[in-house]
Amino acid sequence: MSIEVGEKVTGTVSGITNFGAFIDLGDRKTGLVHISEVSDSFIKDIKDVLKVGEQVTVKVMSIGDDGKIGLSIRRAVDKPAETAAPSRERTSSSSSYQGRRESSSPSRSSTGYQKTDRGSRNAGPKKEDFDSLMSSFLKDSDDRLTSLKRNTEGKRGGRGGRRN
Repeated sequence: MSIEVGEKVTGTVSGITNFGAFIDLGDRKTGLVHISEVSDSFIKDIKDVLKVGEQVTVKVMSIGDDGKIGLSIRRAVDKPAETAAPSRERTSSSSSYQGRRESSSPSRSSTGYQKTDRGSRNAGPKKEDFDSLMSSFLKDSDDRLTSLKRNTEGKRGGRGGRRN
């Protein structure tokens, strides 16, 4: 029996580690299910989900040149309503990631940084191009570095800073 990528097979859990579970696929072949591929939800301890000797259905994700077989339990489960949705969700979430990160970040007054008015660009449907985003990032970064150098030079006593 040959095992091919994308195939769903049934196996037995033969070992459990901190990072995943080894699955015996028969014909003296063993694959690894990484802990992130066991379930769609967060798993703190894989031993709470899988037990040695348990029968599981896995999907073959990769077969390395060295014979290592990468498996997934969560992708072996059929989800008819969400089959096309994950690819669209990823693209939309990756494009809005920066906006969510900035709008949910706390003010940085404790480190000396002031929160700039970046949230206003998320308010309207106006979409900025890469060049303008990069130039605003570089300007903001340069301002922060200048402020940081100005505040730390006097404390270290370097290059003719403030002296008492």
